[in-house]
Amino acid sequence: MELQQIKYFLTLAQELHFWNTAEKMFITQSALSRQIKALEDELGVQLFERSKRKVKLTEAGVFLRDQWLPLMEDIDRIHRQARKIQEGAYGSINIGYPGSISYGFLPTLIASIAQTYPELKVELIEPTDISFEQLLLNYQMDLAFRRDPAENPALQSICLYSEHFSLVVPAHHPLQEHNFQGLQDVKDEKFILSGLQHKTIYVTKLRQIFHDYGIHPNVHIESDFGAMILSLVARGLGISILPSSYAFSRHPEVRFINLPYKVNLYVTWRREDTSPVIQNVLKQVQQIAMKFKTT
Repeated sequence: MELQQIKYFLTLAQELHFWNTAEKMFITQSALSRQIKALEDELGVQLFERSKRKVKLTEAGVFLRDQWLPLMEDIDRIHRQARKIQEGAYGSINIGYPGSISYGFLPTLIASIAQTYPELKVELIEPTDISFEQLLLNYQMDLAFRRDPAENPALQSICLYSEHFSLVVPAHHPLQEHNFQGLQDVKDEKFILSGLQHKTIYVTKLRQIFHDYGIHPNVHIESDFGAMILSLVARGLGISILPSSYAFSRHPEVRFINLPYKVNLYVTWRREDTSPVIQNVLKQVQQIAMKFKTT
């Protein structure tokens, strides 16, 4: 007994007309008759009462129609789901990200994924710089957005775009774009920064900025979480240097002043991972990144 034979039977049970059923199923009438007869022979059950004028279901035929119809609907649903999985339109993906993209790039990306792949579940993770590669290698994360490219050869990274570092000051601070001369203007102020002892490329660039200006910053508060840094700057507890994408937060109590230094955003994934979901999301990532290259 084949699935196609059951489909022929259910269509004939609905149409109760061999010619109409044959047209609907794109099969000849004689071939349809043979398929129904083969099904009856295999089951040892007469499914239809036939006459020159009409076709009628037997009691056994009615029973099988009522039993098979919901099963076929389930099978069709399962098959559709399998196709979606194969196409990368159904499933789940875990994405790691730095806080700096949580106001601009990331919400834009997630909105695009939700519109294009509405049945795809997305889990967002904000790990530390130290752990993201291990999370990827352990399959606890599928994609990671980071300021540093991956070092492990089992991972692959591409640079999506670059953005300015910005000096972040309270809204009432006297410094603005038009009167800012350089970091020497704030050399005596208290800073709120990521730990400058970290060995990431991001922190290395921060140290380079201070080195170029000949400044040894007075780091009053350390934090690796940009949202917290913004809140502390807003309360007048110090100033900071952050990627300019934090400006998308539109925090009313802070001001961003661009510096002549840039930082990159990379996306990283497992090099040999052929998951259709990951490949689809990577295409979305690169499309959205194009918009941020010009902002």
